[in-house]
Amino acid sequence: MNTAQGARARARIEVTAAIKDEARRQLAAEGAAKLSLRAVSRELGMASSALYRYFPSRDDLLTALIIDAYDSLGESAERAHEAVAGAAPRERWVAVCEAVRRWALAHPHEYALIYGSPVPGYTAPQTTVPPAARVGLLLIGIVRDAHEGPGGLAELPEVPEDLETEVERIAADLASDLPAPAAGALVAAWAQLFGLVGFELFGQFNRVVEEREPFFRYAVRQLGRGVGLR
Repeated sequence: MNTAQGARARARIEVTAAIKDEARRQLAAEGAAKLSLRAVSRELGMASSALYRYFPSRDDLLTALIIDAYDSLGESAERAHEAVAGAAPRERWVAVCEAVRRWALAHPHEYALIYGSPVPGYTAPQTTVPPAARVGLLLIGIVRDAHEGPGGLAELPEVPEDLETEVERIAADLASDLPAPAAGALVAAWAQLFGLVGFELFGQFNRVVEEREPFFRYAVRQLGRGVGLR
């Protein structure tokens, strides 16, 4: 790459970052449903036709913001896991869950973008799936390590007969090397983790739970027990 090409590449990176930063500011002020390319270009002093060269549509910009949010959350969870890599599975589980909560409290509008109300008229493409899976894959890996380690997983309740086929399908799709009840319990725990975070972030715990951090730690330890972590 020659000097001119390098300068153009750097300029494109800088403009793309500026567009995303302004879009995030608008998300915080107006919400995702009101995100507008014209408003972004106006605030940046760009012609809208110039902005379309970076993001051809509002949905393209939303997708970029969603991927960035999922990746940022995933990186935070992965760093927290690496910091306790030698700990028991249950403590690693708690560390990952607490990292999710910290990230959400520090990035409430981005959390709302990926785990809040769906944006009217927007359908997330497949490119959002790998970033969205990062936290889930970490949790699956922790349970897998426990299953393969000394003592294995604690015995889980039997799956109701009318749910057996579904739980077996979940296990085949997500973690075929785990017992089917553990895979089903993992999906339930994953949903409950983000439910806990959402309840705190969006105000449902107001006048109900005052000591949020210790309550969260207690709750995610219970989720760990629910997936068989000893």
